[in-house]
Amino acid sequence: RFTQRNILRVYPKGTRVDSSNYNPMIGWIHGAQMVAFNMQGYGRSLWLMHGMFRANGGCGYVKKPDFLLKASSLNEVFDPKAKLRVKTTLKVTVFKGEGWYFDFRHTHFDAYSPPDFYARVGIAGAPADTVMKKTKILEDDWLPSWNEQFEFPLTLPEMAMLRVEVHEYDMSEKDDFGGQTCLPISELRSGIRAVPLHSRKGERYKSVKLLMKFEFV
Repeated sequence: RFTQRNILRVYPKGTRVDSSNYNPMIGWIHGAQMVAFNMQGYGRSLWLMHGMFRANGGCGYVKKPDFLLKASSLNEVFDPKAKLRVKTTLKVTVFKGEGWYFDFRHTHFDAYSPPDFYARVGIAGAPADTVMKKTKILEDDWLPSWNEQFEFPLTLPEMAMLRVEVHEYDMSEKDDFGGQTCLPISELRSGIRAVPLHSRKGERYKSVKLLMKFEFV
């Protein structure tokens, strides 16, 4: 109720000397108007921030959903931990990917063989909606074709974002990063789309993209 009549700003604690960030969804889903970041702390928190403000034409302002602006007809304030009904289900199909051969050194992932890519697809949003799923690993292929479908029931699609990451499997070391993007569910339209991926810093790759299909049921 406080954020319906007042402006609330949250920011990283001063003891975060490593420039790390918190999960911004916590502030947004509680109605905070200004959620500050350590902009030099690249990682998933900033990826979510980039995704949130891709909405509304990327102008830097996104209107809060109505349920965060006013109380319900019963004068009840929104509780993000309450059990909510599923409003819609998003079906995501990951067909294939391309572009790494052109945007990365040919020895970037593996010195002596083509990369072993897999994709991670999930939702960032309300606790009940938050989940990550993973495709199979395709070995030795610069043009991976996964052709896998995932379903995501959404209780708060207004606050949800689709997270997409690609990694290269490494048996002996940490998996290599191959691109990421975050997309507001409210901005998605049904159909087949070429989805460009971005670097850890949020910079768009010239060639790397995924062919995906979105469907709301």
